[in-house]
This record gives sequence, C-alpha cells and structure tokens, in this order.
Amino acid sequence: MSQRSTKVEKEVSKSTANKLLVICVDRDNDLGEKTGISTPVIGRDACIEAAQRLALEDPEDADSNSIFAAIKTYEDLISKGYQVEVATIAGVKSRGVQADEKILLETKILLEKFQANGAVIVSDGEDDESVIPVIQNVLPIVSVQRVVMKVSRTVEYSYAVFGKYLKMIVYDSKYSKFFLGVPGILLLIGGIATVIGYTAEIFALLLSILGITLLIRGFDVDRIWSNWSKPTPTGFIRIFTMVTGILIILSSVPSGINAIDSKIIESNGFVEILTNQRAIGQYVAGSLPILWIGLGAIFAGTLLSNWIRGIPKQISDILRIVVLISLYPLITQFTNIMIFDESSFTLIPPLLGGLAVTLVSAALLFKKYRKQKEQEMLSDELP
Repeated sequence: MSQRSTKVEKEVSKSTANKLLVICVDRDNDLGEKTGISTPVIGRDACIEAAQRLALEDPEDADSNSIFAAIKTYEDLISKGYQVEVATIAGVKSRGVQADEKILLETKILLEKFQANGAVIVSDGEDDESVIPVIQNVLPIVSVQRVVMKVSRTVEYSYAVFGKYLKMIVYDSKYSKFFLGVPGILLLIGGIATVIGYTAEIFALLLSILGITLLIRGFDVDRIWSNWSKPTPTGFIRIFTMVTGILIILSSVPSGINAIDSKIIESNGFVEILTNQRAIGQYVAGSLPILWIGLGAIFAGTLLSNWIRGIPKQISDILRIVVLISLYPLITQFTNIMIFDESSFTLIPPLLGGLAVTLVSAALLFKKYRKQKEQEMLSDELP
C-alpha cells in the first residue's frame, strides 16, 4: 500500500462520519410508479437494476441518472476508505406530507440495516432536496450532490422541446384550431380585402373576429357549449332554455327603448338621453319584465336539467330563482324613483322584504338538504 493510501485511510478513520449512507431521493416516487419497484432499494446491484428498469420504462426521466450518480458516489467513497452503503428511497406521487413521512420511515429502515453516522444525499432538483430536514432528524447529512444532466443546457435540447410543442400545435386539433385556424381565417380575409379594395371595412371585421375568438377561448365558451350541447335530454333542455332566454333578453332592449317618452327622444340627443334620469328610469321599467323573464328561463332550465340528472345542485338553482324574484320589486321601485322623483327611502320596504324572503328560503332549503343527507347516511349504515 502506498504512503498516500495509508494517509487517506488514517484520515478517514479519524473522521466523525466514517460510515456513510449514500441516499438517492425520489420524492414523487417515479421509480415505484413507473417500474413497480418498492423502496427502499438497498445495495449497489439492486440500485443498478432499479436504475436500468426505470431508464427502460422512461428514458427521459432524470431519476435514473440520479441513481447512477449515487452509485458512482458510493464507489468513489469506497475507494477513499469509507464504509459505505448506497440506497434509493422514495415518497409518494402527490408529494406533500405523506411523501415526507414515507421518506422518514424508509430512512429509519436503512439505519436498522446499516448503522451509518452520516449521509450523502443525491438528487436531481430542489423538490427532492426539500426532504433534507426530514432526513436530518434521524441522520446527520455531510454532503448534498445535485445531478444536472448536461443535455438540458444545450441548444439541441431547446430545439427538441420547441419542436415537440410545435408538432403539438400543428397536429393536435385541440390546439391547431386556435393557433392555426384563427390566424388562417384572418390572413384569408385580409388577402381578399386587399384584392377587392375594402381594406378599412375588412380590418374592422378582422378585429371583431379576433376579439370574439379571444372571448370564446378566454371564458371557455366553446367547452361550456360542448358540455351543454351533448345529445342527452338534459342537454336539449339546456340548449332550448338558453336560446330562448337569450332571445327574450335581447328583445328587452327594444321594449325598454319603446317605453321612453317620445317627447324626451325628440327634444334631446342620444348622449343627453343617456344622462336623463327620467329616460333611464323609463328604459329600465320597460325592459325589466322581459329581461327578468329571459333570466328566469335560463335559471329554470338549469334547475330542471340538474334535477333530471340527479345532480345535487337544486339548492343553488332554486335560490338563484328566489333571488331573481326578490330583486324584481326592488328594481321596480328604483325605476319609480328615477321617473317620478320619489324618495329614496321607498327602497327600504322592498329591500327588507326581498332580504327576508331570500334568508327564509335559504334556511328552509339547507334544512331540507341536511335532512336528506342524514337519511342517506342512516340508510348507508343500515345492513
């Protein structure tokens, strides 16, 4: 043995942590989820087999490289004279407290099989390293090594990721409709506008189409419509009541305009009508009944659809209709104040009445709901 090797062995024997446990941490349990291998995996050969199986199941998973890095660290420490064991521990897929509890338990199992006085943690990121305080509760940590794959820093990797998402945009209909279809329509219309010479008009149309598209995607209108338009009895009910309600609501606009005194319209401009208290009151009074019927049709359709499907949303659906009815006298009185200059205190009676009706209805509905729940629990407990 050389003089240098003897010196290293002496330094190791004097070290306070000469029995080390090299631990590869997999907090989200990719190893168990993808290969079915249960942890802790103890020993060099067992860890090599686990890393190989994980690499075969998912070549892009960095955890297999972390296990190989832990094995290399294990061999390096052995060559320096340490007493070492290597192991892989894992948490659970959902991470969180359960994962940390499982990692703590597996660390204690490792210590029962190998009486180490220090640990070397090997991980592939900050998420795995977040369990360091957990392991420190039972075993001192002398070193932490993070595995960074070189390919992740290259331009080739960036191109690969970009190409993957570009392919998804082009060939996946869920994304291509928005990222390719809408720009394609806009470009086609723009080209036609250039040929026929209606550039200003077509530009306004392009902005309108783009705005409508962004609103549809931003508020998930397409997804909501696809759920409502399914060929089921409840889907047809929702479509019918929705279309009916929207048409009735739209018809409230001319109804409100017709309710405005013609003398006010003749003697004032459009801007002045918008600031005229009496005109606003007459418009609201004229449009309110039709508007409320349209909203009621939509809410009633939702209630009927949920009732047929057996979805427990009747309480909120019924309360929505109750609130709609309770607000009607309040808004009617508000229009009277606007038109006839009545006192604002006349709003108090319909406000208190509507509030009382809403609270009583909510109390009765929740009481009925709790009674149904108790009966269901009793029926489940009975043999």
